[in-house]
Amino acid sequence: MRKIYLSFPNSHALRDQLSWTHYRLIIKVENVEKRDFYIQECITSNWSTRQLERQINSFYYERLLSTQEENKDEVRNEVKSLEQSKAINEMIKDPYVLEFLDLKENKKFLEKDLERGLIDNLQEFLLELGKGFSFVGRQRRITAEGEHFYVDLVFYNYLLKCFVLIDLKLGKLTHRDIGQMDFYVRYYEEKIKGEDDNPTIGIILCSEKNETIVKYSILEESKQIFASKYMLYMPTEEELKREINKDREILEIEEMIQEDDE
Repeated sequence: MRKIYLSFPNSHALRDQLSWTHYRLIIKVENVEKRDFYIQECITSNWSTRQLERQINSFYYERLLSTQEENKDEVRNEVKSLEQSKAINEMIKDPYVLEFLDLKENKKFLEKDLERGLIDNLQEFLLELGKGFSFVGRQRRITAEGEHFYVDLVFYNYLLKCFVLIDLKLGKLTHRDIGQMDFYVRYYEEKIKGEDDNPTIGIILCSEKNETIVKYSILEESKQIFASKYMLYMPTEEELKREINKDREILEIEEMIQEDDE
């Protein structure tokens, strides 16, 4: 109770939509902004105490924040596009944490095993993806000039009002993966989405990101295609910091090399 009083000296700040167990978890969060974020997300997303605990332990706030910081300098001309771009940046995470699959990193498994695990744990995966996601289908077929292609997972986000395509990769991100997702997104833009739908989003989930390929590919300029790493275990705070800072360090080193060359 003392901790509750110190965390919420103004008792009117307490929200009656949350239970005592919710608040017992939330008062463990020291940062005020982070605490307010979890309170609001709990209410808007109707998180159970179990879901709240997982999101805190998987550093949901930090993963979202790191993605938003990477995209904060984006400037869009059209108001509608700007609003959707901001909403997308608030949705995409890097890395995604898929510990609920219980797949061990040293176990030999296939992409189909990863896909099946996500479908079998769809409720947890939807929670990890974020707000507004509805499942459309798996292995959705695309046919072009008699040749068939299959999108691993297709969702529709009713808040963003757009399709979200997800491709699963076990190894490092490649140019081929990016080109394939670009094709899927373009196809949905032309053949599938409705007149009132916003631009289709493509997310490539890979076990390892290749930052050089990210930088020198359409991912650098694209506002619709994203590549994120997934982790099969719950990271520690130090592991997460290393993961988030690693990408920035790589980019900083490349910029220093370019400056030296000039």
